[in-house]
Amino acid sequence: MSDNFYRAFEDRYRGSRELIKSRLTAYAPFYAPLAALYPGATVLDLGCGRGEWLELLGEQGFKPFGVDLDDGMLAACRERGLHVELTDALSALRATPGASVALVSAFHLVEHIPFEMVQDLIREARRVLLPGGLLVMETPNPENLVVGASSFYMDPSHLRPIPPPLLEFVVGFAGFARQKVLRLQEAKQLHEGKPIGLIDVLDGVSPDYAVVGQSNAPDEVLAPFAAPFAASYGISLADLALRFEHQDSVRRAELHQALGSLGDRVGRREQTDLDNFDTLHKGLARIAEGVEDNRRRHDAAAPQLLQMQSDLAEQAQLALQQQAAVQEQIAALAQRSGAAEERAAQHQRRVEELLDSTSWRVTAPLRMVTGYAYRLRNAVRDGRIGPGIKRRVTPPLLSLMRALLRRPRAKRTALAVLRRFPGLHARLYGVLRRGNNPPPPPPAPFPPSTSVLDLTPRAQRIYQELKQAIDSRKN
Repeated sequence: MSDNFYRAFEDRYRGSRELIKSRLTAYAPFYAPLAALYPGATVLDLGCGRGEWLELLGEQGFKPFGVDLDDGMLAACRERGLHVELTDALSALRATPGASVALVSAFHLVEHIPFEMVQDLIREARRVLLPGGLLVMETPNPENLVVGASSFYMDPSHLRPIPPPLLEFVVGFAGFARQKVLRLQEAKQLHEGKPIGLIDVLDGVSPDYAVVGQSNAPDEVLAPFAAPFAASYGISLADLALRFEHQDSVRRAELHQALGSLGDRVGRREQTDLDNFDTLHKGLARIAEGVEDNRRRHDAAAPQLLQMQSDLAEQAQLALQQQAAVQEQIAALAQRSGAAEERAAQHQRRVEELLDSTSWRVTAPLRMVTGYAYRLRNAVRDGRIGPGIKRRVTPPLLSLMRALLRRPRAKRTALAVLRRFPGLHARLYGVLRRGNNPPPPPPAPFPPSTSVLDLTPRAQRIYQELKQAIDSRKN
């Protein structure tokens, strides 16, 4: 493999430097009291990789030194000014004097080497550690079933996963005073007590773990480390399996209780449904009885309904006939009204033509004299004036008549009018004749009953038309 393979591999799959450094702070409960115990002491990191752990320990006041077999990884360390060397882990340990370093660490190293070399590495680490010094070995956790069955083999240089109890046993067997398993990098929500699923059991166990061993030392040296060695870290497969089983038991109990409650409700519902069905059946029976009763009533009322329909049809036919007759009468009245309006219009036109004619204007004096003569005769007949008035009126009347006779056109017009009134013509002619001759013997008196009523109907009608026209002109 090329020198840059593992550097590119870790950049893609392990995570960024910032992420790795934040994860490494989980060891603070162990390296903080160690920094107080051995300030400025040397620490040795086996398989230092990109140097995140060396950088963090340098920030804590230690003097870090790292070894690795990958030049690409070491180049990343040198870029940050870290003290590193290209060599293998066992060689570096064997070259280190005894009781000279405060901490030996190996992150994701033991899964790359045979188990015998792991044992040798642990023994050599105990030799080079100061009293109370720490050994930290981190590796993938095969308790996580997805890690142990799949993701562990993403790195082709991995040999085989090491179970936490085995690595812990080897550290204790090598003579360390105490050892502790730290399970790391599990999801935070698994600590919140929320319900978990099967995928959490398979993939929720801490994906990495570390074994921390401490070399022998007096009690006063070991005392500051008692708390971190007594604490519990991470989530094991047994933890999640027990939680899932308890959760499943609770769910089963809730389901059983819900089913029991549902059964009770179903039983009550069935009884209610039976009661409702009985009520519905009775209601349907009542409805059927009502329908049958309505049918009988309908059958009984059918003849009456048919008779009523027949009567209504006859009445409707009669009403239509009456309506037609009324419409005919209205049409006839409209026709007669139209004829009457036409006659009235014709009469109006005749009157207007008469009033606008020359003969009407020429005979105006005659009409005035004639009217005056009629009124005079009626007054004498009725006794309102004496007979002497006739003698006073006759001379002016004769003068007027002689003046008309001297005008041929006026004479013709007057004669045309008087021919329509034979009685009037005869009386005026008699007046004229008596005025031109010596007075004859008195004629027979004028019948007192002679009046306009003695004229023919046509003469009476013309007289009335003329009189109305004269009155209207006066007004």
